[in-house]
Amino acid sequence: MRAPANPKIYHIVHVDRLPSIVAEGRLWSDAEIGNRSLGGTTIGMTTIKQRRLSELYLDKYPDLHIGECVPFYFCPRSIMLYLIHTGNHEGLSYRGGQGDIVHLEADLRECVAWAETQGKRWAFTLSNAGARYCESRYDLAHLNDIVWASVYATDWRQCKEGKQAEFLVEQQFPLELVSRIGVHSQKVYRQVREILLATQHNLIVEVKPEWYY
Repeated sequence: MRAPANPKIYHIVHVDRLPSIVAEGRLWSDAEIGNRSLGGTTIGMTTIKQRRLSELYLDKYPDLHIGECVPFYFCPRSIMLYLIHTGNHEGLSYRGGQGDIVHLEADLRECVAWAETQGKRWAFTLSNAGARYCESRYDLAHLNDIVWASVYATDWRQCKEGKQAEFLVEQQFPLELVSRIGVHSQKVYRQVREILLATQHNLIVEVKPEWYY
């Protein structure tokens, strides 16, 4: 399976993180979130976040840790979301389930164009960037190195590594590049619309049950 012409990328956050994202006008990397003490629920695994912040870096940029980048998957309904949904992984402190998790969708090529204009380094990985051994690419000409059949698989038990391919952009990601917010239910839809109501960000918000387990 070849790469789609215009791949989409997805970042997941707890809905209570949205007010700070909207106020800041951007997503920040975990490193910046720690420095800025921004509000909202952390949904990732603490040990992996710490490893990404202190041990793992991009091979082309040995001064840039993974945790200093804003991460995206190439699909909704990620393996991380499944772990949040089941809530039984020992490394996961968040136990609130998937209902309050929202997907922020953006266009990969638009994001790369923005990053290069702003002098922000970026990369994509062929598997989980939190793993100790992970291949990275720095040119969209190599998008077919991603195993897209794994990325889009609904039964990913035999292709976990490929499904967890990531896009990473240095330090920050502007909210203006988010094209759509996908949510689990009408309840969360109303929450998101209320958060956006008093802002200049007129983002598309849709209930997308197919993006969830």
